[in-house]
Amino acid sequence: MSPQPHLRSGVLDLLSEASRVYRDSRRATTWLRDHLYRFDEPLRIAVTGRAHTGKSMVVNLLVGEDVAPVEVGGEGGPLTWYQDGSVPRVTIYPGQGPVHDVPVARLGSGLRLDLSRWQPQEVNEVVVELPVRALRHAQLIDSPAVTPASEDGSVARRVLRDADAVLYLTRQLGAADLAFLRSAQKGSGPLALPVNVLVVLSRADEIGGGRIDALGTARQIARRYGREPDVHPLCQNVVALAPLIARTGSTLTDSEFLALATLADVSRSELEPFLLSTDRFTGGGFPVPLDTTVRGALLDRLGPSGVRLAVTLIRTGSRTREKVAEQLVRRSGLPEVRESIREFFLDRRQVLKARTALLALDFMLRAEPREDADHLRAELERLTASAHDFLELRTLAALRTGRVTLPDPLATEARRLLGADGTSILARLGIEHESSDDELWSRLHDVLRRWQDETESVLLTADQRRAALAVTRSCEGMLSYFV
Repeated sequence: MSPQPHLRSGVLDLLSEASRVYRDSRRATTWLRDHLYRFDEPLRIAVTGRAHTGKSMVVNLLVGEDVAPVEVGGEGGPLTWYQDGSVPRVTIYPGQGPVHDVPVARLGSGLRLDLSRWQPQEVNEVVVELPVRALRHAQLIDSPAVTPASEDGSVARRVLRDADAVLYLTRQLGAADLAFLRSAQKGSGPLALPVNVLVVLSRADEIGGGRIDALGTARQIARRYGREPDVHPLCQNVVALAPLIARTGSTLTDSEFLALATLADVSRSELEPFLLSTDRFTGGGFPVPLDTTVRGALLDRLGPSGVRLAVTLIRTGSRTREKVAEQLVRRSGLPEVRESIREFFLDRRQVLKARTALLALDFMLRAEPREDADHLRAELERLTASAHDFLELRTLAALRTGRVTLPDPLATEARRLLGADGTSILARLGIEHESSDDELWSRLHDVLRRWQDETESVLLTADQRRAALAVTRSCEGMLSYFV
């Protein structure tokens, strides 16, 4: 039970009516049929961004297996889809000619594919099917990197044609990144709200020259970006991630832990000079009896700041492989990335799917205008304007990132009522047991009255009162189920 079914039913009714009106147009009916089918598919999340930001590594972290990148004839190339399937399978969709199933060999947790016969320009898409739990609720799309050649918006158009949500990776937000994010915005009014974009400051461990506090610095920078007036209108949140450290933490071996523990046994003053550069760490005169290849492998797996972090963790009490691995994953930023994806994407799947469908209908009405479709345009505008779900997502993001702050305990309750802990009525009210309709009705009325008072409170700023109004509308939406 959540406000989303109202939006879902309205969108489905509108698409069905559009199919009736445009039944004599083959192009329009095909377009509408595809989007009706897509509405009930898993959420499509595109992973895109600048080159060398660990894009494929992030895909692997989200899938839970080493499956990316799938390279077709070298760098660049098609979109690669990762979706649920009963057995590992790879299908090539060329620009011309029939589709091809490619033999797949399992190597540990990864895949081995032979795609050497194709060149990038010959392939439109690659679909990888895997029996992986993470792909049951979301399809991942590994897109080509954003390069100077694609900054005309071509990658954005390609990604947004197929994706419901976007995970945008960059090392630092610059003018080119902001231009890409602006080009990713489509539609007008509530549909133009960037409820479908998360920005990830990737390779965060490299900020600050690989210092031990690099990850903490990266998180502070991400929070600052999220509050900047030229950034927050373009995305839901900005989070920091060190994908290399996250991946190694997830797969840390006993031998790697023993090598790190050997480093930790050396005094800080003796070891520190050799952690200042790659050459010194892998060179001669090293104060620890570790082979050069072992040291090089540690750098490949963790990077300089990751090695420093792991050694520090062991020195300060994480004396087992499991504890070090857990801390590496936690400090990498991966839990926050996953939480943001859950909160803003997966828990709002129907909202994002509805947005995609409404944008598709808007595009079709502009591409094939006709007099007998005027009522479709009017209903589209009415449904979009009345859909509180988009505003709810933006308000939740503003509270999460600190763009709007509310005094405690209002802040905690506001986030919960807006759906941060789940979109059901029980989750929004913080009720962990089954309750009667009468109990829920009474509880909702009490909450609604309190938040209505907050919308007029002279103790709150204008932004805070607007947030309170959004919470009030969420409460009203829940009450509507009992009418």
